[in-house]
Amino acid sequence: MSLPDVSRQRSPVRHGPSLDWPPTPDALRPSPFPHPVLQALYGLSCMLLFPAYWSLDQLLGCWAPRAQSSSLGWLKILAGSGLALLSLMVVGLPLALFGLVLWLPLQLWRRPFCYQPPPACWVWPQPWHPPAERVRCFVFLTANLCLLPDGLARFSNLSHCQQRAEAIGAALLGSLRTSHYGSTGCSQPLPRVPGGVLSATIPMGLDFVCLQEVFDLRAARRLVRVLVPNLGPVLYDVGTFGLVPGPYFKVLGSGLLLASRYPLLRATFRCFPNARREDALASKGLLSVQAQLGILDGRRIVGYLHCTHLQAPIEDGHVRFKQLTLLLEWVKEFEAESRQSDEAVAFSVLLGDLNFDNCSQDHEREQGHKLFSYFQDPCRIGTRKEQPWALGTILNTSMLHQAIASSPEMLRRALEQEKGRRLYLAGPLRASYSRKSWYGRRVDYITYRGIPGSCLSPEVEQVTFSTGLAGLTDHLAVGLKLQVVCS
Repeated sequence: MSLPDVSRQRSPVRHGPSLDWPPTPDALRPSPFPHPVLQALYGLSCMLLFPAYWSLDQLLGCWAPRAQSSSLGWLKILAGSGLALLSLMVVGLPLALFGLVLWLPLQLWRRPFCYQPPPACWVWPQPWHPPAERVRCFVFLTANLCLLPDGLARFSNLSHCQQRAEAIGAALLGSLRTSHYGSTGCSQPLPRVPGGVLSATIPMGLDFVCLQEVFDLRAARRLVRVLVPNLGPVLYDVGTFGLVPGPYFKVLGSGLLLASRYPLLRATFRCFPNARREDALASKGLLSVQAQLGILDGRRIVGYLHCTHLQAPIEDGHVRFKQLTLLLEWVKEFEAESRQSDEAVAFSVLLGDLNFDNCSQDHEREQGHKLFSYFQDPCRIGTRKEQPWALGTILNTSMLHQAIASSPEMLRRALEQEKGRRLYLAGPLRASYSRKSWYGRRVDYITYRGIPGSCLSPEVEQVTFSTGLAGLTDHLAVGLKLQVVCS
């Protein structure tokens, strides 16, 4: 067995074109391990590690700034700390040491994601058959959910990770149950006048969902239970764990979760080799997938999705710049390795939390990266020049539990006015701001590109900034409706 290929990066199997619908994704087996015994041992190691994980999480949450609000709070902190430490010392540590000895070597065999196929009764969307159906629309959603362990989430003024995951799943379910397959609203090509809307609901008709900061595995599984029977296959628990070159010790995954209405043919994850501070503990990187969308003249139509989350600390712009360069190389490599010569490519979409904006002078280097000459950002006119309708996507964490900030409709109304945007959206860095009016910092991106010379051409129909997850995370969700025309 070749351990690097199995455990670290990709499923290198190549397939000839399949005209079956849905195709059989032979490279995407449900278990991340090649043998059931390894899967069982991994489950046992996680059970042994959980008491220590839970105790440390509770202890960390006691020291979150929000907890230190009164003298009575300090008493609760001391009591909570004592109980957590007692649990950690008496129960957690001995089990954790044994679990860690078992968990670490298993990472050599683990593929860096879990694949959950849809149930046997799942009805796939009708494949796209141009030119009989000349136009089809595809709807994408990206959202940073801050589903961290509770102790870490409290530093962003959020808590109750499992309850938030349930509520987020319910919000997504409300959108998915009103979704329709195929080319709804796209029977005719539309003029090239993309625009942005602010909505209190999650966009309808979702085809692809990419989520970030789904670090808590229990929360991830709650979302998977909602997404798989109502949207389609899901990739989750994405990341390269344990000891990795650097050297780094990765105890958290990438936090990425990707769901697709269309069949997934191939997937790979690559971890960024450069990281600093707290981000060095997480396996941030690039998740890439190839999905089959339809059939054109006996050839399959495919689309590519690339989901990422870059280095978070504001001062680490040089790290983000290197990550942008790496992920652009990886995008090109994945698409070159996956694509068969006779395939038709409908789109390539890169989306996620890039952790820099297009308004602050501090991010000048990232703003000018060549990535933006390869992918098109519909919200961007140029460096530090945004579309007039583009909106910031980071919320002011100190306001998250205010009544207005917790209501999708009330927050939408507030963000329609500059006064509300100044109150509820996080401001620019060091007061460096190039726009006359206040629109906040946009760090959540959906960018796209077509293939030069292809008969399939993607164009933006609409960008959506959604407050549908108000009170559940510290970001707005961003949607993109992409119209693909067969010429």
